[in-house]
Amino acid sequence: MKKKKWFIILLYFFLCVTGFGQDAASLLQKVKEKLGKINDYRATGIMKTEASFLKVPEANVTIYYKRPDKLKIKNEKGISLVPKGALSISLSNLLKGNYTVIDAGARAVQNDKLKIIKLLPLDENPDIVLSTLYIDANKALVTKAITTTKDNGTYEVDLSYGKYIAYALPDKAVFTFNTKDYKLPEGVTFDYDDGTKKKTKSAVSANKGKVEIDYSSYSINQGLPDGVFK
Repeated sequence: MKKKKWFIILLYFFLCVTGFGQDAASLLQKVKEKLGKINDYRATGIMKTEASFLKVPEANVTIYYKRPDKLKIKNEKGISLVPKGALSISLSNLLKGNYTVIDAGARAVQNDKLKIIKLLPLDENPDIVLSTLYIDANKALVTKAITTTKDNGTYEVDLSYGKYIAYALPDKAVFTFNTKDYKLPEGVTFDYDDGTKKKTKSAVSANKGKVEIDYSSYSINQGLPDGVFK
């Protein structure tokens, strides 16, 4: 009798976990379908960079994307301090390949209930070790992604939507990353802060960096030539 009781309990638990897994996979599929509407885009915006070890001026940027994974940031100042891993600004990069989908529950943020889904890559030698997505289930939108990479540390991206919500394209993206994991491109130098100037209050700690992009416009599915990305 006891064995039967435990069997029923375990079966119930298994069915619950399986149901949650299917629910997470279904939600993720809806996210992918939204992102799948985009073949390419050209976006303009303002990029602000904050890091304790250097000074980078605010600048106008143009961002180019083409499916499946081509992405380029053109900065009028010639400096783009965006970690290599954070180029998953196109969420399509996070959702490509094979992975195990894990339902990690839900969390209430302000007035929204966000579904938390973890992705474990199944491909051999993946660049991404683990991704955690916070998804607005009602809108099928990723509002936050935390990604751990093999070579570029862990970074976060927070996304806010508005005018281009139908395409799952953000009005604002904020990247946060560990500066100790960031490597300056070869031959690039910056105006380093030597500590003698008066400090201003910052939301970013000494070992954190932040890149904020406020998008002003998108030109979607107009057909970008591959030459743009060279």
